[in-house]
Amino acid sequence: MAEIAVKQETKESKKNINEFVSKFGALIGLILLCTALTILSDKFMTVHNVMNIARQSSVNALLAVGMLLPILTAGIDLSVGSVLAVSIMVMGVVSVNMGMSPILGILVCLAVGAFFGWINGIMLTKLRLPHPFISTLGMMNIARGLALIITAAAPIAGFPYLIQFLGSEFVGPLPVSFLLVIAVYIIFHFFLTRTQTGRYIYAIGGNKEAAHLSGINVNRILVIVYTISGLMAGLAGLVMVGRVNSAFPLAGLMYELDAIAAVIIGGASFFGGVGTVWGTLIGAIIIAVLRNGLNLLNVSADLQMTVIGLVIIAAVYVDVLRQRGNKKS
Repeated sequence: MAEIAVKQETKESKKNINEFVSKFGALIGLILLCTALTILSDKFMTVHNVMNIARQSSVNALLAVGMLLPILTAGIDLSVGSVLAVSIMVMGVVSVNMGMSPILGILVCLAVGAFFGWINGIMLTKLRLPHPFISTLGMMNIARGLALIITAAAPIAGFPYLIQFLGSEFVGPLPVSFLLVIAVYIIFHFFLTRTQTGRYIYAIGGNKEAAHLSGINVNRILVIVYTISGLMAGLAGLVMVGRVNSAFPLAGLMYELDAIAAVIIGGASFFGGVGTVWGTLIGAIIIAVLRNGLNLLNVSADLQMTVIGLVIIAAVYVDVLRQRGNKKS
């Protein structure tokens, strides 16, 4: 009896540790990273640099919260960087080249992003492609090609102030782009935790077949998921244009990798059904802090890519260990 009790206590303690790591692991990692960089560089923990990190993290944070939804359903969206590019190129043609209303340009940017996301969802559900990796990989190339074709690979500059506002302005010391990120994350938190569609997204990721048998319209939810992912790519593009006052067809190149990294570092699982909005935000901030800190330490861009890659592998490995621990318990 005593041995059984000890084994039970060991299982409970392991389960508690797994739950603690799932909830607070990313936050602890961010605190440790900030502490180390503060020690290594006296320029890191300054108001100017912290606000710079907040601004730098905004585009990836918006892409990542859109990426969270496909990953929650055990899927992925490899097209978000290219969708970002084609969205801002179309916006540039409408609002700069054609001289139409900036409000129309903003709506077009968001609509183009949502449309490409919708197409991703339709290809996955109606064409019954075996995995979203296939459909979104194809869309990544299609959208990038269209972004290059629209203006024969020429950039577009000189956007109206209303379009630049989200990416360039500040409210006190805080960048408007980061305030937008907080507002979007609050909306997504309520969407995923308080709405029926949000609960269905988690259910599909947990067990797609069981979700279907319980009466959930899986295809409809998946189309919604990928449409939202595309919409967030358009919004991220809008913020990026505000920062640089330019749209160029190679914008967002490989950004999908940073978005995926933010989601996984934030505690989501590639196996689906696990992940939170706030964990994703912390993951996006970790990526931005890491890049910023490496720049302050004069680490070369090549080595930075290596470090980010190692961080991604470590985060996925932690996810694998967590899944093994859950199966054993």
